[in-house]
Amino acid sequence: MEKQRLDRILASTGKWSRREAKLLVKQGRVLVDGHPAASVEEKYDPAATPIAVDGEDIGYRKFTWLMLHKPGGVLSATEDGRGQTVIDLLPPELRRLGLFPVGRLDKDTEGLLLLTDDGKTAHDLLSPRHHVDKVYYARTEGRLTPEDAAAFAAGMTLGDGLRCLPAGLEILSAGEESEALVTLREGKFHQVKRMLAARGKPVTYLRRVRMGNLTLDPALKPGEYRFLTPEERKILGAEED
Repeated sequence: MEKQRLDRILASTGKWSRREAKLLVKQGRVLVDGHPAASVEEKYDPAATPIAVDGEDIGYRKFTWLMLHKPGGVLSATEDGRGQTVIDLLPPELRRLGLFPVGRLDKDTEGLLLLTDDGKTAHDLLSPRHHVDKVYYARTEGRLTPEDAAAFAAGMTLGDGLRCLPAGLEILSAGEESEALVTLREGKFHQVKRMLAARGKPVTYLRRVRMGNLTLDPALKPGEYRFLTPEERKILGAEED
């Protein structure tokens, strides 16, 4: 990996600004390969050089990947004058990293949303060529039926002419209000809601629970996030650090 200035390496973790990094070095709190750093201007290979602050490894990552349980009412954007965004949910040290959402969820939809600064892997995940399945838990008005599931499986053409690829509709419960898991291989605008509305079963609640082989961590409450594990990064095909 190309050598980088020490202040840039420290700032890239999202824990400190460059100004704070300079102060840490001045205070003798930064060790490089076991020795106090002399200057933030010195350059190192962060993948090959042990760097610690206050005795703890800085946890350098080439790219950052977060799993967020997106709450309703929040926009899937980096910035938007119309309201709170998913980036606003992060602490300052992570907001500095230039993270962006991988794809989007509607404002009122909850669930799994990935945040990263790894543009190549994010592009691959969103590319139609990769056909990454997305699974949603949906609650609807009205009784879902096997006929609804068959219509999804056959591929639907909506009233406005939108043609949808075959999709999965696994009915979990059926009654005045029904529950189902919807599996899509594409991500057109409001697609789950529009498909179910076309069957006369409007959506009252929607949450994305899976993207490819990556499942929303049930321990995460709406608005909470965590870093992806090495195993989860491998599932996504994310570049190694």
